[in-house]
Amino acid sequence: MRTDYDVAVVGGGLLGAAIAWGLGRLGQKVCVLDEGDITIRASRANFALVWVQGKGLGMPAYAGWSFGASHLWPQLAQELKDQTGHDVCYQRPGGFLIALGERELGVRSDICRRMMAQGVPDGYRMEMVSREELARLVPEIGPEVSGASYNPADGHVNSLRAYRALHEGMRLFGVDYRPGATVERVDYRGGEFSLTTATGPVTAGKVVLAAGNGNQRLAPQVGLFAPMAPTRGQILVSERTEPFLHYPFGTIRQTDEGTVMMGDSKEDFLDDRVARLPVSAVIADRARRTLPRLGRLNVVRSWSGIRVMTRDGYPVYDQSLSCPGAFVTCCHSGVTLASQHAFQIAAMIRDGALDPGRVAPFSARRFDDAPATL
Repeated sequence: MRTDYDVAVVGGGLLGAAIAWGLGRLGQKVCVLDEGDITIRASRANFALVWVQGKGLGMPAYAGWSFGASHLWPQLAQELKDQTGHDVCYQRPGGFLIALGERELGVRSDICRRMMAQGVPDGYRMEMVSREELARLVPEIGPEVSGASYNPADGHVNSLRAYRALHEGMRLFGVDYRPGATVERVDYRGGEFSLTTATGPVTAGKVVLAAGNGNQRLAPQVGLFAPMAPTRGQILVSERTEPFLHYPFGTIRQTDEGTVMMGDSKEDFLDDRVARLPVSAVIADRARRTLPRLGRLNVVRSWSGIRVMTRDGYPVYDQSLSCPGAFVTCCHSGVTLASQHAFQIAAMIRDGALDPGRVAPFSARRFDDAPATL
């Protein structure tokens, strides 16, 4: 097996796979070191939204980064289909965040107003929609729905197909994928990185940490900082039904296969082995009140998953000063931002430096306890 690579990517989830696919697309020799599917993997527990609205409240750069990702997604979906034959079923009809009752409507209106007031990219729209306007588009909304916020850039995708396509595409680009290769240590000597893994040593000219919450352990080994604060979420999936919901609702969406996904929880309890029934009951109740049809459908699957989350919820992209060629990438929105990672971040890593004009606001230097050497 080869042991010398241009880039070693640590982590084979959606984040690492998108970066590795992008590097392979650029002709780089890449190795992906992954724990494998037995690990706690956010990529198989996500809600599959390509979402823009509301992202970046308090950090305008994140609004622009997410908005840009939505514009790049059609290119990513098409290139994956052309290369692998897999249709990832990307759709961009616009999306709604629903309010149940007047209090929630007021909260949504305030977020919308603040979002637009802080400054947004050219072409960005987030607006309030009345119950009457929403009912014309989605006649099946329940009587408690008081309105919604809307962004035309919002969409969704079949994330499992996207994940499979990225891995298939990596293989076609010659990327060496190593499952079961948990990285235990990263050392830097003489301009080269040596990674100690469960399946043997690997050397590379550059290293990208894309190991989700595991970055917190690995980052200090190469002079980087990954301040993580994972949370847990739960999802319910209904039986298949005829197409009726043509817009993603943020917490409810109908998949290309006809099932309906429901999920809207955030828990500090970090065991993903069991679903917590009280949480599932709240999710199901809100979904039924939003779309009464759902009360007549059977729930056929449910799961919980651990979210990859930085302390403030915004991405972290950094490069090491003490170990040139080492990069850390952390984000919650691995689906939404996959296009940015595949096309923008991968190119920056190939070139050996992050573009401060694009990603400087996402440096971990924004945290008060960030090391001075970062």
